[in-house]
Amino acid sequence: MTTAIEIRRFDKPDDLLDMKECGGIAIIKMGTGATGMHAVFEPGWTWEKDEKPLLGNPDSCPMHHTGYCIAGTLVVRMLDTGARTRIAPGDFFEIPPDHDAHVEGDDRVELILFAPPEHQH
Repeated sequence: MTTAIEIRRFDKPDDLLDMKECGGIAIIKMGTGATGMHAVFEPGWTWEKDEKPLLGNPDSCPMHHTGYCIAGTLVVRMLDTGARTRIAPGDFFEIPPDHDAHVEGDDRVELILFAPPEHQH
C-alpha cells in the first residue's frame, strides 16, 4: 500500500460513457482500484433509451450504485416492486441492481458515484 496522495480529475477520465446530447458518465480509476464517476443526465434522459443500449440491452441496470446528487432530480424505479424513489440535490444514496431511472423536470441531473476496488484474490 502506498502512502502517497493520489488526485484525479473528471475532465481527464480513464473512460467515458457518451450518451451524446443526453449526457454521459466520466469514469476514473484510482491506483487502489476504487472508481469514481461523474454522471450528467440532461432533461429527457431515461435509462431505457440512453444507457441501456450502451450496456448491451439488459432488462434493467445490473449495477449497484453508491453516490451523491449534486443537481436535478432523478427518479429511480425498482423493477421487482415498482417502487419509485426521487433522488434530489444533497441526497447520498445507494441503489441496488435491477432498476431503471429517468430525469424528472427541466433540470440536468449531476451525480458523483463511488465504487470500491473489486475483490482480488
